[in-house]
Amino acid sequence: MISVCMATYNGGKYIRQQLLSILPQLSEGDEIVISDDGSTDNTLAEVRSLECPLVRIVEGPRKGSPVLNFENALRHAQGDYLFLCDQDDVWEADKVAVMMAALREVSCVVSDCTVVDAGLRQLSPSFYSVVRKHEGRWYNLLVRNCYLGCCMAFRREVAERALPFPPSVAMHDIWLGNVAAFFFSLRFIPDRLMRYRRHGANASSTSDPSNHSLAEKIAIRLQVAHALWQRRFARQ
Repeated sequence: MISVCMATYNGGKYIRQQLLSILPQLSEGDEIVISDDGSTDNTLAEVRSLECPLVRIVEGPRKGSPVLNFENALRHAQGDYLFLCDQDDVWEADKVAVMMAALREVSCVVSDCTVVDAGLRQLSPSFYSVVRKHEGRWYNLLVRNCYLGCCMAFRREVAERALPFPPSVAMHDIWLGNVAAFFFSLRFIPDRLMRYRRHGANASSTSDPSNHSLAEKIAIRLQVAHALWQRRFARQ
């Protein structure tokens, strides 16, 4: 069973297009779990208009945090394989098939994607090139995070080890990628399986220049490292 975990907040402009790119790739028994953090626009109306039994809406934490909203979606997911999903991107038609093939060999897979603007016009052919992607768990922990959540899928064992999220983590994908890399197995694949929409109102800023000071960047990395160390000895 596949669970697509989507965190939403006022995403009505793009969410229908995103869902229509995902649903043809799923089978009966799979699900899309939408954790909505109190949207005040037409987000939920757009979702409900599809009248799809695979889509399940759950109430979000309503704390204005995409980290907590994704954590809530993962807590409600029932699948053996979990895909993280943003509300405003577009999946390529082979995303699920390619990533599921990789998940037969590793616990977590991260794909490349095309970076596009609000109208899906290409800004960069490769997210990997934008972030100067480097493989290796120590690089991604200590130097630069290349784990983009909306390009990640993982087995349930990763989610079970990652939950609950430590309160100190800056973003959900940083935590999940490091949990997969240090406790299980993670692979970057070159396939560009999604159009990653950047429109100026995104909840995540992974592809944008960081506005954190050097001290803040160091603190974020140390917090993740400390949380990994604590999780290493936590009772499972």
